[in-house]
Amino acid sequence: MPPPEPLPYLVAQDIPLDVLFEDAHLIVLNKPAGLTVHPAPGNRDGTLVNGLLHHCPDLPGIGGEMRPGIVHRLDKDTTGCIVVAKSQEALVKLQVQIQQRIASREYLAVVHGVPSADHGTVIGAIGRHPADRKKYAVVHDGSGRHACTHWSLVERLGDYALLRFKLDTGRTHQIRVHCAHIGHPIVGDPVYSRCRKLPLDLPGQALHAVQLGLDHPISGERMVFDAPPPQVFDKLLAVLRRRL
Repeated sequence: MPPPEPLPYLVAQDIPLDVLFEDAHLIVLNKPAGLTVHPAPGNRDGTLVNGLLHHCPDLPGIGGEMRPGIVHRLDKDTTGCIVVAKSQEALVKLQVQIQQRIASREYLAVVHGVPSADHGTVIGAIGRHPADRKKYAVVHDGSGRHACTHWSLVERLGDYALLRFKLDTGRTHQIRVHCAHIGHPIVGDPVYSRCRKLPLDLPGQALHAVQLGLDHPISGERMVFDAPPPQVFDKLLAVLRRRL
């Protein structure tokens, strides 16, 4: 066995950031596709954290060496709202809001097929896939963690649909796994959607964190942030609408 790859040393990098809001305590970003949130073995730099260290020089030491300020994650190719704490007090309070569902997170996704109902809830524990350890799945053997996803139908698009999601929990790949579990995998998902001819070349799954609501960790003011979908997401919708 080769020796384990050492963890990367964090360096500040001048990576463009789409800032939706910033003050002395937190920063809210619209994350693009292709940007990993924090370094890990095999992905040493060029991450959101590297860009944040350049943008916020005081970030190191907040919440751990490798994930400074990170309150929650988005998958590499998932776009949209993400909040990062700029102080230890803000980090702890924002993490509590995520755990206690005070913070709200809503997503948009284009999926294969059209659900028969206008809304629903998927409840299914998520754990490692029994046959492919690089994937996650809804499991029933007690090894998974409780996960709950609420969805509503926004638009029927022929053989596709635009859905909106609200999360009660925040498990790894939760929306992607739950969509695949109910037979409506997300368009462009390289892991959970079977190879199909797509109506448009996509950088990854058509999943966008469209809205984030939270109480300001210091003032207590309720704040809601909306992130416009990337151009490729809007282009996908336009292509599908023209087919109707």
